Amino acid sequence: MSTYTTEIDVRFRDIDAMGHVNNAVYATYVEQARTEYFRDVLGADLSRVSTVLASLSLDFRRPVELTDGSVAIDLDVADIGRSSVTMTHEIRVDDTVAAEGEATLVSLDPDSGAPAPVPSAFRGEMESYHGL
Repeated sequence: MSTYTTEIDVRFRDIDAMGHVNNAVYATYVEQARTEYFRDVLGADLSRVSTVLASLSLDFRRPVELTDGSVAIDLDVADIGRSSVTMTHEIRVDDTVAAEGEATLVSLDPDSGAPAPVPSAFRGEMESYHGL
């Protein structure tokens, strides 16, 4: 089983008045990791894939600060349904978990906008990569 990991720089613009990364930026970090996963693992440009984010939850464990420099995002696929994929995310600074999250993506028919089966090529790649 493989976990996809990417590293993201903490930018000055990510910092809020409290001196740490704003809570909404964590969702952006997870989105960037998901975009890179689609590119690197599935060979797809996420902006050209007919999918929608159906849910996102984040649990914060510790603040991330500008002096941390970067965060590592670990991404795993927890479940592949007929038309949905549930991904788990762990945002880390060094070996310390800063936040954990879960996101569900739903594949759509590009013409009707109705849920559609996860493309078989994506399903196969995810199952192979994550040992599902």
